[in-house]
Amino acid sequence: MLGLLGVRVSSDPSHSHDHGSHGHGPHDHRAGSRRRLAWTLALVVLYMGAEVVGGLLTGSLALLSDAGHMLSDAASLALALFALWIAARPRSPERTFGYHRTEILAALANGVTLLVVAVFIVVEAWERFAEPPEVAAGGLMVVAAGGLLVNLAGLWLLHGGRHDSLNLRGAWLHVVSDLLGSVQALAAGAVIWAFGWAWADPLAAVLIAVLIVASSWTLLRDSVNVLMEGTPRHLDAEEIAGAIAAVAGVDGVHDLHVWTITSGFDSLSVHVHVAERDRQEVLVEVRDLVRERFAIDHATIQVESEEGCLGCD
Repeated sequence: MLGLLGVRVSSDPSHSHDHGSHGHGPHDHRAGSRRRLAWTLALVVLYMGAEVVGGLLTGSLALLSDAGHMLSDAASLALALFALWIAARPRSPERTFGYHRTEILAALANGVTLLVVAVFIVVEAWERFAEPPEVAAGGLMVVAAGGLLVNLAGLWLLHGGRHDSLNLRGAWLHVVSDLLGSVQALAAGAVIWAFGWAWADPLAAVLIAVLIVASSWTLLRDSVNVLMEGTPRHLDAEEIAGAIAAVAGVDGVHDLHVWTITSGFDSLSVHVHVAERDRQEVLVEVRDLVRERFAIDHATIQVESEEGCLGCD
């Protein structure tokens, strides 16, 4: 008898997984995501032009900052759409996992652009604090209110898929921070209209920048974690090892690795040492455990015994 038994729960990562509790694979969200992104991109581009015109006419930095953020929104949405198209390409001998990671790269790029926009806004606001220009408060409020409605529509379009994809979450965060920017611009217009405090406009711009940085942090952190093949945030490697070790007949667990290929596509590999029990039974039980308890459909499990380990170093 061989000293090792191995199983790959899902041998083809390009197929959606329909045999585990996870219930969705990397392709399940793509068709809907493309439609959501395309409609949101159209809305953002149309109103970005309106905000640029409104900012120039009213002299509002808050509006121009929001328009600049909308420009980054448009770029991020276009990048997210492009990433979805690339990620759908079939795998090849050179890309055995396909192009799924393209979505993670797009999410990382979106996080970085959010930070760049925030820095630009702060620099501009600092200059305006010294000499606050005249701002047409009424026009500022009208344009900001329109931007708020457009961003609410974008959030509604993107909300359904943001939990399935870091790529889509990056685009969603752009729209969230832009919505907050519209709120800040609207508030600044109200303060200027009521009290004549021109410094409220650059202050609103700074608050927008702070909100942008806050919203981009988790996106950057999660994207880097995937690219570094870290353990997914919703999984605990020690808990998984303990659960496998508790399976009857298992007396050792080592070389456990858990990582994410792309959003919704987690993978696991592990060596399991067995004593005094049929290895095939242990293999099946461990396979079912990682699938049903931890929702990992793509797993490679090696079962070893005292007889040796075929293929091990």
